[in-house]
Amino acid sequence: MATFLYKLGRSAFRRRRLVALLWVALLAVAGIGAATAPVATSSSFSIPGTEAQRAFDLLEERFPGAGADGATARVVFKAPAGQKMTDPAHKAVVEETVAALKSGSDQIVSVTDPYTGQAVSQNGSTAYVSVAYKVNAMELTDETREALTQAGHNAQGKGLTVEVGGDALQTMPETGSGEIVGVVIAGIVLVLTFGSLVAAGLPLLTAIIGVGIGVSSIAALASVLDLGSTTSTLAMMIGLAVGIDYALFIVSRYRAELAEGREKEDAAGRAVGTAGSAVVFAGLTVVIALVGLAVVNIPMLTKMGFAAAGTVVIAVLIALTLIPAMLGFAGDKVIGRKQRKAAKAGAEGGAEGGATKSAKSEKPNGGTRWARFVIRRPVMVLLIGVLGLGAIALPAASLEMGLPDDGVKPTSTTERRAYDALSDGFGPGFNGPLLVVVDGDKATADRTVSTIKGLEGWAAVTPATPNKAGDAAMITVVPKDRPSSGATETLVHDIRNATGDDVLVTGATAMNIDFSQKMNDALVPYLALVVGLAFLLLTVVFRSILVPLKAALGFLLSVVAALGAVVAVFQWGWLGSLFGVEQTGPIMSMMPIFMVGVVFGLAMDYEVFLVTRMREAYVHGERPGEAIVTGFKHSARVVTAAAVIMIAVFSGFIGMTDQMIKMIGFGLAVAVLFDAFVVRMAIVPAVLALLGHKAWWLPKWLDRILPNVDVEGEGLAKDTPAGGAPGSKPDLVKV
Repeated sequence: MATFLYKLGRSAFRRRRLVALLWVALLAVAGIGAATAPVATSSSFSIPGTEAQRAFDLLEERFPGAGADGATARVVFKAPAGQKMTDPAHKAVVEETVAALKSGSDQIVSVTDPYTGQAVSQNGSTAYVSVAYKVNAMELTDETREALTQAGHNAQGKGLTVEVGGDALQTMPETGSGEIVGVVIAGIVLVLTFGSLVAAGLPLLTAIIGVGIGVSSIAALASVLDLGSTTSTLAMMIGLAVGIDYALFIVSRYRAELAEGREKEDAAGRAVGTAGSAVVFAGLTVVIALVGLAVVNIPMLTKMGFAAAGTVVIAVLIALTLIPAMLGFAGDKVIGRKQRKAAKAGAEGGAEGGATKSAKSEKPNGGTRWARFVIRRPVMVLLIGVLGLGAIALPAASLEMGLPDDGVKPTSTTERRAYDALSDGFGPGFNGPLLVVVDGDKATADRTVSTIKGLEGWAAVTPATPNKAGDAAMITVVPKDRPSSGATETLVHDIRNATGDDVLVTGATAMNIDFSQKMNDALVPYLALVVGLAFLLLTVVFRSILVPLKAALGFLLSVVAALGAVVAVFQWGWLGSLFGVEQTGPIMSMMPIFMVGVVFGLAMDYEVFLVTRMREAYVHGERPGEAIVTGFKHSARVVTAAAVIMIAVFSGFIGMTDQMIKMIGFGLAVAVLFDAFVVRMAIVPAVLALLGHKAWWLPKWLDRILPNVDVEGEGLAKDTPAGGAPGSKPDLVKV
């Protein structure tokens, strides 16, 4: 592989104008496709194989045109203290609002008058108007939403407290300025790392091009493939992070090859042949983790994973082709001004004098000093790292999962105030009603109502509402407790156990319960698939059994610690104000499995980049301890910069208004922090120091059957001249 990538890098360097033109053309085509494609109006959510989904499908079949998947809204009215909503003046305001809503949009299916629909609380203080729409929330027009909010505003000024809730107000998540801040921080880190504005700008430029192509392609296909808004945000988040990192490693290796005295074209080829090999395998681990989300069998999650994986593939291809092409354009400017002056002075002073001066002035860098410290005290470093992450992981034992609703929104929003008003007026379970669908005649439906009333935990059970054909019916059950409580979950299971197969329970609360259960059931198979495939891949890369095993165990430690931090901030509220968490609540059901997938891929990036250098040194004859020091000498600074960049990019998404994106950004940033600086920089060298030669042990029978991918670039030392001059004697690449 190294030889093939070496040739690819040299070819891209020589034909840099053609390569750059092709990538710019691809960006233009993707941009035109995104601009001319129809706007994605649907962001459907389904959970195949669950009872809640079967009930939803039955509703679609037996109650056609009812808008079962349509958006809903509730306009909640609260009378001043000492007054009631049944007072004539207040009643007139409500009826006026009902009339305004009915004429406000042709997307409305029905508007329920609270005085005829039993939507007034027992004490008369609260009433609500239910609005049902033909289409889901993402398909509502701005005019429809404006009519809804305007109706609430008009009633607000007439002596009543009016709030509007429901998913009809759901909009695309707003993009904050945090992403820009993240990119700016990444640029600063790159400048400090390279000491050159040109070298720092290359990773940013190529990453933006890659993300532009990926996100534009998603936008162009969004309508056809039913891709939600979160899909492009995730692709942007991951694509930007890995795009910068992959380019960073190629540019860094190129500069190191130039420092060895190689010609520019040969240096570009060697950078792609060595660091590029690590990029390929690191990218493969990320792709495996993201594509593996298909195991969960939830279409939305699968699409998110595939879209993000596509962006990662683009980032890898850009690192292997566009980066060497851009290095050809950059020339000597990829090296900092001070380094260029030093090199020039060394050349003028003579080769011998320059070499002597270089040898005398070379001092151990921070990576070298840290590696030597860890090698001297591996047990202490290992214990501190493991125990520290273990302590941070403790809150994960209290993990409560659920899907976000209006109850977790800040109290400053009208949705949250409407949610609280309904809870106060009608009971905590009113915001999470259960919809029971009966596949049978009226007699079956009536028996089901009687059975449900014999159970505990319900506050209200409505009479069965049959369809026109009389072969199905709907029953609404309002739990006593809040939607996310254990008592409500017990009620759902009790209804399912007490009724037959022809009775199905659905609704937002039941969907949430089924979704969480599906996530839990899929976690172990998903872990087995992703970790198993990545283990095999890393075994091929490192030709070792213990190194991939150590990598997998270290990842599990970092991801559980990251989950503990997420629980502490978003569920317990610790330091919540610092991260803009105004309201605590359960952790999103998809968060654990999503973090496992994404963080595993990203964690393996650092494992590959850091340990490949150690393996390279070990293969070239260094002792295990020396190989660890060599790996840190050449990789620690770059890996540190890459981790800081990735943390900055992910942290930028914490500023978004969407709770899901905020939580994902925080979780990924913390996970990279733990994995890069605790696991890879401390635990990994400590374990390798304790294992010694055993770390690189591989059974002979396995060594014979595994393909040799030559990530270390050993083939380059045999096939190409050391300095790039024809006919010169080849030597090993010093790393």
